[in-house]
Amino acid sequence: MLVLTRKAGEGIYIGEDVLIKIFEIEGDRVKIGIEAPKTTKVLRLELYEDISGENIKAAGVSKDAIDELFKGL
Repeated sequence: MLVLTRKAGEGIYIGEDVLIKIFEIEGDRVKIGIEAPKTTKVLRLELYEDISGENIKAAGVSKDAIDELFKGL
């Protein structure tokens, strides 16, 4: 995992077409903006985890099996 430190007004490019910009830092909260192509999915981590969990349940596959699959990628 890459960990970066940014101040308000600074940003980070991911690839050539995704920009993450820091707008405001207030206590333990950070307001960010994301510029990405409309074809790029942008999800909050907790929402992504919820969706993944529901997909695993629907598929009838154990989380351990999914974790093992991702280890091989």
